[in-house]
Amino acid sequence: MTTNGRPAPTDQDTSLAMTDTSPPVTVTDLAIGFPDGPLLLQHTSLSLPTGGITALTGPSGSGKTTLLRALIGALPPGAQVTSGSLEVLGKDVCTLAPDALRALRRHRIAYVGQDPGSALNPRMTAGRLIAEVATDPTPQAVAALMTECRLPEDLAHHRPGALSGGQQRRLALARALARHPDVLLLDEPTAGLDTALRDEIVGLLRRLATDRGIAVLLACHDPHVVEACADTVITLRAPATPHSGTGDPLRKTDRRPVPEPPAAPTDGLRAARLEVAFTHRGHTHQALKEADFHAPPGSATGIIGPSGSGKTTLLRTLAGLQKPDAGTLTWNGRPLPAQARRRNRDQQRRIQLIPQNPLGALNPARTIGASLTRPLQLHRTVSRSEMPARVDALLDDVGLPADFAARYPHELSGGQRQRASIARALATDPDLLLCDEVTSALDPTTATAVMELLTRLRAECRLTLVLVSHELDLITAYTDSVHLLREGRVQPAGAHESVAAQPA
Repeated sequence: MTTNGRPAPTDQDTSLAMTDTSPPVTVTDLAIGFPDGPLLLQHTSLSLPTGGITALTGPSGSGKTTLLRALIGALPPGAQVTSGSLEVLGKDVCTLAPDALRALRRHRIAYVGQDPGSALNPRMTAGRLIAEVATDPTPQAVAALMTECRLPEDLAHHRPGALSGGQQRRLALARALARHPDVLLLDEPTAGLDTALRDEIVGLLRRLATDRGIAVLLACHDPHVVEACADTVITLRAPATPHSGTGDPLRKTDRRPVPEPPAAPTDGLRAARLEVAFTHRGHTHQALKEADFHAPPGSATGIIGPSGSGKTTLLRTLAGLQKPDAGTLTWNGRPLPAQARRRNRDQQRRIQLIPQNPLGALNPARTIGASLTRPLQLHRTVSRSEMPARVDALLDDVGLPADFAARYPHELSGGQRQRASIARALATDPDLLLCDEVTSALDPTTATAVMELLTRLRAECRLTLVLVSHELDLITAYTDSVHLLREGRVQPAGAHESVAAQPA
């Protein structure tokens, strides 16, 4: 019997204990790929010291997430270790029996993925999610963990759907720490966090490694985080493909501007006095409070604010995915139904959301090509015979090779999935793109290419952009104006020079 193409373990193999002097994790000349398919990870070696922090860097698609998931024995379906070896706490996780692997994950090694919200049970409260896996499930211990991970105590009674992306990430980190693991694996742990929270999480990781003796391995695109906390930096190289994967952000595309009526409306999307509250078991969290917002046609508007201030809730409400408790929406001066399913097909096509979690936009059962073809069929933006060429053009626009059309979301890195999510939104030829942290999972080169692409489409096709981001350099470089969202209220921060003066 073999597992991932390797011999199955014997009882003697699985009972091996790590010696006191052995590093918690050892990877030797490891390569991972699909049979007769793409290589996911080039030959890589590393050793994690107890009490140290090792950072994985490299372009999107270089195998950072693949390596992290290999260390918990969770390779993408169909992927195999093609060479080399890996040991975690004295065991080869690729050959562990299922019961032994589950025990290792529950008690010794913890993993927080790039899309942590997808791993949180939506029916459980934050407090219960932590207590479920904690070695000490008492309310006092749970509250201490939430405080350590900078989660307000009152969120213990709220479900993940009422939390921001940054809060979900910190909740997943609290769950990981609740097990008191020996090894902590983190995939982009500060993505979607504001600067102050990012620095606090960096300090927390440094304390965890030093005080608890945890071996930490994190995949990260943020050079500040790497510089501030990593003892060792390992840069992965992207496997060679027929296409470089970076794209040409200035290339002219065949995207077809949607014809406008003779007297084109000029008001764009407007929201007035939006109210959104989440209530669970008598506890209410007010996400938006009398929020006003306006995105004029052809503009690029940035939205900044602390994690949990309501930025994602605002975008979801504008997109019709979150019904407001009060307030109104208008599109080009006409009432816009609050719920997307009540909007007509033209309104649905013109307003598109690119979510922070790309898995929310990509059907895991469909290939990337099928996911891009679906909106083309639904909105009839091109003829059936033109659809394959349009799919290829969309992939090229976001810097993905044409053969990615045959891949499934689980076969892509987090950054590649985000680019596929952007391509899917562009497939409808929208007038307005609502972008929620669309570059948080991308390396700097790819992030710049994506923003240049959106900027060019804005100029060529009068595309309107609303951009939520914690990356102030990106906000100032690619938007005309900025709104500050704080405690559910929208405040015009004004010109870019005033952004730097805002409190963190």
